[in-house]
Amino acid sequence: MTSTETLTGERADLLQSLGKHRHFLRFTVRGLTDDQARQRTTVSQLTLGGLIKHVATVEAAWARFIQGGAELMESGFGDWEDQHRMNADETLAGLLADYEEIARRTDELVAAVDLDSAHPLPVAPWFEPGVSWSARRVLVHIIAETAQHAGHADIIRESLDGQKSMG
Repeated sequence: MTSTETLTGERADLLQSLGKHRHFLRFTVRGLTDDQARQRTTVSQLTLGGLIKHVATVEAAWARFIQGGAELMESGFGDWEDQHRMNADETLAGLLADYEEIARRTDELVAAVDLDSAHPLPVAPWFEPGVSWSARRVLVHIIAETAQHAGHADIIRESLDGQKSMG
């Protein structure tokens, strides 16, 4: 399959769920200026622009994992602190465009990949040593990560100007 528009079954379900959470995350930053997207509104260091950047970076890294394992995942990951921060030379529009391109590539990957293909997880304190994840498991993780951060974004946005993604 080459088109995500013709997907059915499990692949369609995975992409529909991921698309819903991506939508809520993007919807949360509607109408914001770059300065607002950089603003901290809680005791956390998280900002709306930083969350968009982080979710995009992590989705791209996990997509690389699906394609080639931990070594490929870690290439291009960049500085951990920087991936959570919207820098002065970045715009919200630019971060959203980057995220949209990453989402498009991930969707194409889901359409083509063997969902049972698996790779050993990278060595990290939060992963059990020697465990492998299938492409399917990675996609479930990307969905969960996106949903979790969409919730964080909703709290930050409500603290910023009272706007909510839902409700």
